[in-house]
Amino acid sequence: MNPWSLAAFFFIFSVSLASAQETKPCPNIILIMADDLGWSDIGCYGGEIDTPHIDSLARDGMRFTQFYNNAICGPTRASLLTGLFCQQTGHRGDRWNEPKNFDVCMTIGEVLQQAGYHTMMVGKWQGRDSALDRGFDRFYGPMCQAKISYYHEVVQNPFYLDRQRIELPEDYYLTDAFNAHADRFLKESLQSQQPFLLYVAHIAPHWPLHAREREIAPFRKRYETQGWDQIRAKRFQSQRHAGLIPEQWQLAPRAASIGNWDKERHKCWQAERMAVYAAQVKSIDRGLGQLLQTLKAANAEENTLVIFLSDNGAAPDGGLNPNKSGFGFSKNTPNPGWRRDGVLIKPGSGPDHLPGPPDTFAAYGLAWATTSNTPFRGTKLEGYEGGIRTPLVVRWPSVIQQGEAITSQPGHVIDFMATFLDIAQAEYPSEFKGRHPLPVEGESLLPVFKGKQRTAPARLCWDLPRHQAIREGNWKAIRLRQKPDHWQLYDLESDGTETTDVADQHPELVKGMAHRFDAWYDRVNQN
Repeated sequence: MNPWSLAAFFFIFSVSLASAQETKPCPNIILIMADDLGWSDIGCYGGEIDTPHIDSLARDGMRFTQFYNNAICGPTRASLLTGLFCQQTGHRGDRWNEPKNFDVCMTIGEVLQQAGYHTMMVGKWQGRDSALDRGFDRFYGPMCQAKISYYHEVVQNPFYLDRQRIELPEDYYLTDAFNAHADRFLKESLQSQQPFLLYVAHIAPHWPLHAREREIAPFRKRYETQGWDQIRAKRFQSQRHAGLIPEQWQLAPRAASIGNWDKERHKCWQAERMAVYAAQVKSIDRGLGQLLQTLKAANAEENTLVIFLSDNGAAPDGGLNPNKSGFGFSKNTPNPGWRRDGVLIKPGSGPDHLPGPPDTFAAYGLAWATTSNTPFRGTKLEGYEGGIRTPLVVRWPSVIQQGEAITSQPGHVIDFMATFLDIAQAEYPSEFKGRHPLPVEGESLLPVFKGKQRTAPARLCWDLPRHQAIREGNWKAIRLRQKPDHWQLYDLESDGTETTDVADQHPELVKGMAHRFDAWYDRVNQN
């Protein structure tokens, strides 16, 4: 081949390659978030609850061991939707599930919609605006502003399909309805040529403990024969065996108020609480299975990024003992007399009033929440790892080539916006419909998906209902809001379960981290 022919060959090849890269379709995205799910509840993080479809994501993809949320539903969702710290979006705890100040932010729906994506949302949304006004082409779910029921619509929670308020059928179960509409939206989208974003924001397994008898029954005996002591120990050993946690970590001590299972007087009631919770988790997994089957039937698995995580650690609500005057929370909880179709919600929870049916309203309590968060310390609302660390499972066959991969690289829900911008090759505007969004705080996770090392966040900070915390490298400082002058310090590499406070050994480090936390706090609370 003469030099001119060779040059022509390489020119044509390079043009063809560039053209192929330009025409390669953008990846689809399915993002599934559970509500109040503990770090160890799903099978691939050591749990005994049957979650084969979530586990399949881990088998074919990647698990993160150091991924973070904001320890409570609304702040996490505000950060996930915008790529900002929740404080920057005006989130101060008075609006649960979306940003408050849209003048300074955009949602992932808005950004991807502008990039040519078909955007769909199912589940938990709250606000004066419809999800359709904030970047989603389709929406199904309740306006979650007050009382929750898995069986009945209540006045405070109207349900919508797009912009139309709808009545619920008689044989209604919330998670199944979310699953069905997510699958319906997915099938509709797969018929078009557009890439898509499907965001499924579950309410399960958030209290109340509501599940059908046929879903509860398979779990009942398991928890009657193995209580929280045995389950927690088994989860811990499974996590070590799977390489999710280092061998040198110790199981975080449980609260002194939690008694030994073998001395528990109400084993059947306690077991029932966990069995109903497990049934709620199972319903999430069942819905994911529907979506994965739909993807497979459409031959769309290869180019679809599927993500599963939780919005915070398990919730401690529900009390440790039976009570008759509250809703399984506190004896001081009043009975508001919720009623629909003649069904009165009976107060209290105990052996004579087991959770599960529509006329109950209960949660599973601190002992089971501690089990759900194995091996970590703390629960929802707290800055310890049990409150802020989430399971994160990711499958993307065209990018994540090695199945059963585990990464310990730290990440945070603020990273999703940057990740989606990166993989969709989308632009984040400086001005959008008269709004001027703040720069995205997170960094793309795409290098991690590709098996590469990305630059770790210089620091992550949390301003939570019970704690304030900062992480820099492997060091983490945390303080109670009521004790602003007393910081604890933990080395998360050797002591990820936060059993040994070493603040007295590193006073200058604590002082510097406290100063940098205050600077972060001032910056994110400017709006």
